[in-house]
Amino acid sequence: MDSTHQMETEKEEQRQKTPLSTEPPFAVASLSLSLPTVFPFRQPKISSTPQPNKVKVPTQASSLTHLSLSTASPTPSKTSFKSSLSATPIHAPLSLGPNRPRDPSNSAALRRAAVVWFRNDLRVLDNECLASANNESLSVLPVYCFDPADYGKSASGFDKTGPYRANFLIESVADLRRNLQARGSDLVVRVGKPETVLVEMAKAVGADAVYAHREVSHDEAKTEKKVEAAMKEESVEVKYFWGSTLYHVEDLPFKLEDMPTNYGGFRDRVQKLEIRKTIEALDQLKGMPSRGDVEIGDIPSLMDLGLNPSSAMPQDGKAGTNASMVGGETEALQRLKKFAAECEAQPHKGNKDGTHSIYGANFSCKISPWLAMGCLSPRIMYEELKKTASRSISASSNRTDGGNGSSKTGTNWLMFELLWRDFFRFITKKYSSAKKQLEAAPATACAGAFA
Repeated sequence: MDSTHQMETEKEEQRQKTPLSTEPPFAVASLSLSLPTVFPFRQPKISSTPQPNKVKVPTQASSLTHLSLSTASPTPSKTSFKSSLSATPIHAPLSLGPNRPRDPSNSAALRRAAVVWFRNDLRVLDNECLASANNESLSVLPVYCFDPADYGKSASGFDKTGPYRANFLIESVADLRRNLQARGSDLVVRVGKPETVLVEMAKAVGADAVYAHREVSHDEAKTEKKVEAAMKEESVEVKYFWGSTLYHVEDLPFKLEDMPTNYGGFRDRVQKLEIRKTIEALDQLKGMPSRGDVEIGDIPSLMDLGLNPSSAMPQDGKAGTNASMVGGETEALQRLKKFAAECEAQPHKGNKDGTHSIYGANFSCKISPWLAMGCLSPRIMYEELKKTASRSISASSNRTDGGNGSSKTGTNWLMFELLWRDFFRFITKKYSSAKKQLEAAPATACAGAFA
C-alpha cells in the first residue's frame, strides 16, 4: 500500500513539472502584430509575454503607420517602401514604385514634376534641356542658383566674378524670368550651392528628375558630380544635355578623349559636318508644380553677392563701353539681327592678303558676352546669318568654312571664329577632370581668336 501511494505521489509531481503549453516563443511575438479580435482566446497571455519579445513591437508598428491597416497587400520591401513615400499624395494615390517614364513619347508615362537647372543657358530659344523637360513632364520647376563658390576672391586675390560680369548676369537672369513668365512659367532664384538647393526643390515639389546642360570647365564638372551624388541619395534622376557649341558633341567624328590637340587637326575633321537645327521656343510652357508651394525668390543685387556696386559705375560720370551691354536673350537677339543686317548691307571688303574684315562697332560683332552666358547659342547665330546674309554663307549651307583666303570675309569670318570657339570648349571638356589635367598634352594653335 505504501508502495502504491508513493508511485501515485511521484506521478502527480511529474504532471506538475510538465508545462501546460509547448507553444514556440515566436508565436507570442506575432500576437503583438495582429489585431486582438483575430485570436481573442490568446489575449490574456499578452501581458505575460517576456520583455525581449516586446522589443520588436514598437519598431515594426511604427514603420507600418504610413500604410493603411485595412489593406490586404503584403508589407512592401524596404526599397519599394521608400519609393512609396516619394509619391505625391495630392496628385496620385500611394504607389509602391517610382513614377518614371520609360517612353517619353507616351503621354501616360509623363513625369509628375521635373526641375530644370539653368546654368550658362539663359534662354528659351534653342534650349533642348527646357524643351525636353516640358515634353516629358506634367509640371516643370525652372531654377537658377547663384553659387557662392563663383564669387569672392580667388587664390590669386582677384574677384572670381567681377561687378561688370555679375551685373550682366543679373540682367540676363531677370530677362530669362520675364521670358518664362510670358510663356506661363516662372523662374525660382536662390543663392546657394546647387547640390543643396536642387535637392530641396526636388523634394519640395516631388520631382523625380533634374534636367541640365553640361558644362566644360573643371569646377563646373565638380559641381555636376556633387549634384549627381546628392540626387542619387534621393533617387532622383539627373539628365544632361549639350548645347554650348556649334557642333554637337555626339556628332564629332572622334571620341572626345581622342580629339586632336591642335586647331588645324580639329578643323579638318569637323568642318564638313552637318550642323543641327535649332530647337524652337515653346509658346506655352508647362505650369509650375502645385505641390510644395515654392517661393519664387528675389534676384540678388551686387551687394547680396558681396560686390561693390560703385565699382561697376563709371568714375568720370560718362557711360563706359559696357553701359550699352544689357544682359539677356532679348537684347542678344536684337543685336544679332542688327549685326546680320549690317553685314548684308555692306559691300564686300575682303583684303588682298586673305585676312578677315568684319563690320560693327570697333570691327567686332560684340556678341561674346551673350554667348558666354548662353543668352544666345552658336546655332542661333549660324541660322540667323544664313537667313539674312546670303553672300556670307557658302553654297553648302550646312557647312562652316574654315579655309584660308578670301573665304574668311564678312559673316564667313564669324563662322570661322565660332569654329575656334568650339575647339576651345571641346579641348577644355577633354581635360576638365583632375586626372586628365595631369596627363594632358598642351593644346596648340597657330592663330585665331574666338567669338
